[in-house]
Amino acid sequence: MGKLVVLKFGEGSFEQGFPVTLQIGEDGDRPAVELAGRLPPQPEISQLYRKWQSAYYSLGLRSRLEAAAVQITNVCVLEDCYNAAESLSRSLNNWLSSPSFLPLRDKFLEKLMPADAIRVILQTEDLLLQRLPWHRCDLFARYPQAEIALSTPAYEEIALKTTSSRTQIRILAILGSSAGIDIQADRNLLESLPGADVKFLVEPSRQELDRQLWSTQGWDILFFAGHSASQTTASQNEVTGRIYLNQTESLTIADLKHALQTAVENGLSVAIFNSCDGLGLARDLASLHIPQVVFMREPVPDRVAQEFLKSFLQAFAGGKSLYLSVREARERLQGWESEYPAASWLPVIYQNLAEIPPTWQQWMQRLRPPRQRLSLRRVFFTSTIVTAAVVGMRLLGLFQPIELQAFDQLMRLRPIEKADPRLLIVTVTEEDLQLPEQKHRKGSLSDLALEKLLQKLEQLHPQVIGLDIYRDFPVEKLPSLKSRLQNSDRLFAICKVSDPEFDPRGVQPPPEVAPERIGFSDVIADPDDNIVRRHLLNFEPPLTSRCSANTALSFQLAHQYLAAKGMETRFTPSGNLQLGNVVFPRLQPFHTGGYQRIDTKGYQLLLNYRPFDSVDDIAVAVTLGDLLSDRIPPNLARTLNNRIVLIGLAAPSTGDAWSTPYSIGRQGLQKQIPGIYLQAQMVSQLLSAVLDGRTPLWVLPLWGEITWIWAWSLVGGVVVWCWRSPVRLGLSVCLTIAALYGSSWILLLQGGWLPLVPAALALVVTGGRIAVVKRSLPDSSNLPLKPTLKID
Repeated sequence: MGKLVVLKFGEGSFEQGFPVTLQIGEDGDRPAVELAGRLPPQPEISQLYRKWQSAYYSLGLRSRLEAAAVQITNVCVLEDCYNAAESLSRSLNNWLSSPSFLPLRDKFLEKLMPADAIRVILQTEDLLLQRLPWHRCDLFARYPQAEIALSTPAYEEIALKTTSSRTQIRILAILGSSAGIDIQADRNLLESLPGADVKFLVEPSRQELDRQLWSTQGWDILFFAGHSASQTTASQNEVTGRIYLNQTESLTIADLKHALQTAVENGLSVAIFNSCDGLGLARDLASLHIPQVVFMREPVPDRVAQEFLKSFLQAFAGGKSLYLSVREARERLQGWESEYPAASWLPVIYQNLAEIPPTWQQWMQRLRPPRQRLSLRRVFFTSTIVTAAVVGMRLLGLFQPIELQAFDQLMRLRPIEKADPRLLIVTVTEEDLQLPEQKHRKGSLSDLALEKLLQKLEQLHPQVIGLDIYRDFPVEKLPSLKSRLQNSDRLFAICKVSDPEFDPRGVQPPPEVAPERIGFSDVIADPDDNIVRRHLLNFEPPLTSRCSANTALSFQLAHQYLAAKGMETRFTPSGNLQLGNVVFPRLQPFHTGGYQRIDTKGYQLLLNYRPFDSVDDIAVAVTLGDLLSDRIPPNLARTLNNRIVLIGLAAPSTGDAWSTPYSIGRQGLQKQIPGIYLQAQMVSQLLSAVLDGRTPLWVLPLWGEITWIWAWSLVGGVVVWCWRSPVRLGLSVCLTIAALYGSSWILLLQGGWLPLVPAALALVVTGGRIAVVKRSLPDSSNLPLKPTLKID
């Protein structure tokens, strides 16, 4: 990509000087450099320009200026015109070397390299500034791929209408009044253009020209050859152009305003006025925001106009940019300056700064046959093969670790829910271990502390109490506690079936609690990362275990609570647990979601966590000390009636802490949650599903997951199949992956765990494969174009 340099001239004059702003950046991008400076007063330039213009006009050359405006005399000789041109050029270079302009000049030389392709835009309304020979400035001489254009401070991007696709470069060529000049050569040159559909209007009427400009097919180039002129107002800073259509009719750009605006909206990109004194035409066209105008700023000799057009079209149709084509054609005119002084001064570009000049090749793209298109059948076949490979690797368990990580991430993105209002947690903290009631404790909770705690709780009338603290020893000195443990029908305790690493025989239950009120506390953590993602409800303990309970404490508490509300517990014919009207599907040994070939002993569910930032989001909690000292808020005490109370350890020294999907990114004590809160999550999962309609986590059957993976694989292939532009393709692929991620998250909000990682992998692999195949197909864009313009 080339460079774009803009020199913005503020309000001023040659008598007062001009403020100037320099902008430098990549072509088509925002400026990377902006610097302000000033050009000092230099009234000599306006005097030298008028002197040169007078000498030039006095040459009496046959030109394409409207006949009445030419003053042919023999007073001025060629030497006078040369000398005036040199004096003007010298004065302009001295002006650009002024101390107040040097910072801009230095920045120009610092940021731009001689090898850069540069578009230099002079943005000004001052008429004389636009007439000066800027290409003669030393500042630009070291840049062989730079060309200077003019622009107005007011510009606007064109909102193009949707038009019918053009299969050829459409050129509207106006051959106007040709009295005294030869414009047949212009016609011959245009007829030689490759891939161009040229509509010639020979000395047309105004109505005919207007009608053609309104064509719904649109035009790419507007060309005019014939007589034209610019008329300057009395203020010397306003100029209006006029073209002569035939022997009797002439018009200004304003006379064609609406037709030209429509032509621009329909795609008109370049206007070429190969006629005299076109600055007024260019300025008028700029007010209509036409992208580019190529014109002659002074009267142009007939031979010079023909030579310029020939060189310009040969370079432009040959593949060079519009700017370099104008520069090459302009520099070729220097060879004619022995006969036509200042011939290379005449061609100029007027640029709409909001638009980027087109190239002939961009237009010619419409003439090429389309790239050989990959069939959708190939996309379908590729997506099927990729899906089969991905599913096979998935069933072997190769994706299980990363699928579980993706599942955890989606879980963490779910919105935080309110604490479960049916639960109260009583925690035993480090401070509670030092309470006076704990003086003679055996284990984590002394008999005295437990007795007082149960007395306090029974006064609050909870529905059921779960004691998540091991008591594998009998009550020794408190008969009242022993009686309470034996006879209370609302108190449930725990035992541990087994711990293969530390205690293969497990932990026995409290001797005083009846077996029907015992539940196991065993929790299943995934072996790879020790995170709890599954909920164990039931299993048969081994015969050697000290704990014979086959039902989890969490299920015992939920069942008791729901039974009090008249809700039954049963198993469906397919063997799934049903509480009330809700069925909890059990994990399958061969395949469940991201799990492949896991140990599914007993009855396991996916644990549908209540989303939390801290444990306070799970359930309301009070400490043992607060409860024994009656320090719980009165409003909380009033709402404890018929709740489930869970009693457990929250002291870090006890080691009862577990990792969850919410542990990632947390530090210190927040990285794991105490076991009592994990039990609360399990109880809440069962109650919320039955009483709140909170859907249990579910997965698709294997055939459904294969269909899901294949669908996204196919989508990835179709997206790559559809787009050719690398930018659009990259954006589309990113949006597709985002859609997959978003869909997986939304479905998880509804309880569905769908394959995210396998689907994303299949999408990317299929898309990549289709991209490789597309690149291997023959590309007609690499085939030769129609022969380029060759002119002898």
